[in-house]
Amino acid sequence: MKIIVLNGSPKGMTSVTMQYVHYIQNKFPQHELKFINISQRIKKIETDMRSFQEILDEVKGSDGVLWASPVYFFLVPSNYKRFIELIFERNVEAVFADKYTACLTTSIHFFDHTAHNYIHAICDDLKMKFVGSFSADMGDLGKEVERERLGLFAGNFFEIIENKTPTSKRYMPVIQRDFDYLPGEAGEVVDAAGKKVVVVTDTQDHQLNLSRMVERFKDSFSGEIEVINLRALDIKGSCLGCIQCGYDNQCVYQDKDEYIDFYNTKLKPADILIIAGTIQDRYLSSRWKMFFDRSFFNGHAPSLMGKQMGFIISGSLSQVPNLRQIFEAHSEIQHANLAGIVTDEYGNSAQVDELLQDLAGNLVQFADSGYIRTPTFLGVGGRKLFRDEIWGRLRFPFRADYLLYKKLGVFDFPQKNYKMRVQIAIMSLLSKSPGFRKEVNKRMKDEMVKPLQKVLESVSSDR
Repeated sequence: MKIIVLNGSPKGMTSVTMQYVHYIQNKFPQHELKFINISQRIKKIETDMRSFQEILDEVKGSDGVLWASPVYFFLVPSNYKRFIELIFERNVEAVFADKYTACLTTSIHFFDHTAHNYIHAICDDLKMKFVGSFSADMGDLGKEVERERLGLFAGNFFEIIENKTPTSKRYMPVIQRDFDYLPGEAGEVVDAAGKKVVVVTDTQDHQLNLSRMVERFKDSFSGEIEVINLRALDIKGSCLGCIQCGYDNQCVYQDKDEYIDFYNTKLKPADILIIAGTIQDRYLSSRWKMFFDRSFFNGHAPSLMGKQMGFIISGSLSQVPNLRQIFEAHSEIQHANLAGIVTDEYGNSAQVDELLQDLAGNLVQFADSGYIRTPTFLGVGGRKLFRDEIWGRLRFPFRADYLLYKKLGVFDFPQKNYKMRVQIAIMSLLSKSPGFRKEVNKRMKDEMVKPLQKVLESVSSDR
């Protein structure tokens, strides 16, 4: 069989991801795996129709397609995302229809599931026959048990293609509402009270709803707020995955374009940050993806800590829950506060006006009070994963992260709580006594709330 491997790594064949695909090729030499470097060649693919058509011809003549990519910032790299956009923009979806397909990623398992959800949904939109996903840790290839798992995954992929096994779809097509947003006059305007408000958008001339929502949100304030269009910025390219920034946060693009200065002088000083974009194939645009990927010059450190964040989205966000989760996770990982998300999917201009006005008021109110909502599993789990990785194997390449984490007290491992460890050791010994266990069971509920009741009593006595 002939399998087309669409390589999403900007590092081409020297990427970690491709080593896993090479293993599959070595394990199954009877099948031909044809590698096509997508992200590394995206500019040529975008501008040279012959190069783009060559890829389509390879896909058309294949028995299956393997989407293979590293995970960058909750998703695939922006150049890979741009290739997916080109498929839909140039109306060549039929080339991919009915092709058996699978997805393979490498990462540290930080929100790899949202990247897999995205690729799976794209494959369903292309009417491909999605077989399954394989998420590898960067170092899994060195472990025999993981190599065996990878071999089983690949073998199953090939077997399903050979047997023409039917597959089921997980994601229904996104239904776009035909709605023209016509904003009304702003009512009672919001005083930003000296807070720096920045709106970043990627709106284009034909995206009237997004442009109008941004203007209506801007009119919700009594004073001027800054609106920056990503398409007007000189951004030479996306993240190269070179991790040269890991040592001291100095990006390879330093002083070569406007991105880093923009991020440091416009976004970091802001008190309130609004991200405004249009949903494009189950995410925002590849320009927005480039923005997020390039922010990795900050490493794994929260660069928007303490800010109030909001999203203004044109498109059917309620039909793309994976994207909403990415928004929520991004805010929590940044130690920022997600004040709200407004979309135009309601189909009611007056309601959109009201929601935009309300978002403006909430952002200022939360900024005044310094409110940051408590993190959920998205934030807690993500932070602990970063904590462990930066303390461990990523300490050397990401020295800047390690020094900052150490300064911020991020390395709060539970084994450092010696008092708790001693108490647990004593209780564990006592629990061997049936009488002690019986007494514990009798008092467990009361003992669990006792510390909290003491706090309540202290608060009451302070009044």
